[in-house]
Amino acid sequence: MIGFSLSSEQVSLKKLAHEFAEREIAPVASEYDRTAEFPWPIFNLAHDLGLVNLSVPEEFGGPGVSVLDECIINEELSWGCAGIAGALGMNSVAALPLMIAGTEEQKRKYLNRLTIDREVASYAVTEPGAGSDVASIKTTARRVGNDYILNGTKNFISNGSYATYFVVFAMVEKEKQHDGISAFIVERESEGVSVGRKEDKMGQRASDCAQIIFEDVRVPKQNRLGSEGSAFRIAMKVFDRSRPVVATTAVGVARRAMEHAIDYARQRKTFGRELGQHQAIGFKLADMAMQVTAARWMSWHAAWLTDNGQRNTREAACAKAFAADACMQITCEAVQIFGGYGYMKDYPVEKLVRDAKGIQIYEGTSEIQRLIIARDLLTSP
Repeated sequence: MIGFSLSSEQVSLKKLAHEFAEREIAPVASEYDRTAEFPWPIFNLAHDLGLVNLSVPEEFGGPGVSVLDECIINEELSWGCAGIAGALGMNSVAALPLMIAGTEEQKRKYLNRLTIDREVASYAVTEPGAGSDVASIKTTARRVGNDYILNGTKNFISNGSYATYFVVFAMVEKEKQHDGISAFIVERESEGVSVGRKEDKMGQRASDCAQIIFEDVRVPKQNRLGSEGSAFRIAMKVFDRSRPVVATTAVGVARRAMEHAIDYARQRKTFGRELGQHQAIGFKLADMAMQVTAARWMSWHAAWLTDNGQRNTREAACAKAFAADACMQITCEAVQIFGGYGYMKDYPVEKLVRDAKGIQIYEGTSEIQRLIIARDLLTSP
């Protein structure tokens, strides 16, 4: 049976998240965009309300919401500011490998640090020469007795400047390619771990992004996630859960741009009429509404599939690519509707364009999503 209504609990979650975004995030979004500081006050308030660590189960102190619920919450937080929403949401992504492949001991130790101790963790895959092509990573993990010695550099690591531990993907057996990659929990305080430069980003500037360097870092075997060589499969499972949520980041940003464009089209008068009464502008607004609605339903469907134990790789890629590309188009059209004012930092849509661009890049570029979709179409029975 197909249903399109939210449960009463989901309606309450949506209301809670939107009111929080409206009250705590939106008023300070431009300031955090300017300073690129980590939004600790907002992080702590969100933590108190259960809006952080969303993917962590209740038994480990988290809210334990479904992926669909996380999508609903993330759209509202991203409506407030995609950068701040990203800073709040990174723990959920870093927790996923532990939930997928961690032992009970690993889960209890490291997930409780996020929920009870309010620590920040990071998910470290991307490197200077390897992003979407995970099999090309150069970071190595060499077995020495009961330990591994890690060497390498990770780039563009979200919340990297503040994380107390990292989930790091490293090559143990290069000749095995995908099957030679393992994942490790690495403590920030381990000897040989250092945080490099903090990136000066174009958009989503409240979401910290840093380089992490590993030089002869000794990691005990018990900090490996899953069996040796299983990390590529872990990463793919993470993407199936994280991409629908990232797609709703795009929905939130696009919706905010559309709302600003509608308000401006009602207020601005040209040639004796409201701007929105001109067909050229009205059609732009109509296209925005169609794209926002379609992106939301695609995201929710991909989330629903994984919540119900069904494969969602193609649907997650469709949602992420469509939503990201639609968001980029909608925010650019919002600037066009504002005209010269839209190009100025004094008006809100300029920031939204910068925030939108990043969504087409991280969690797999829009081009990579199309490769995933095409491959799935050609190999499925």
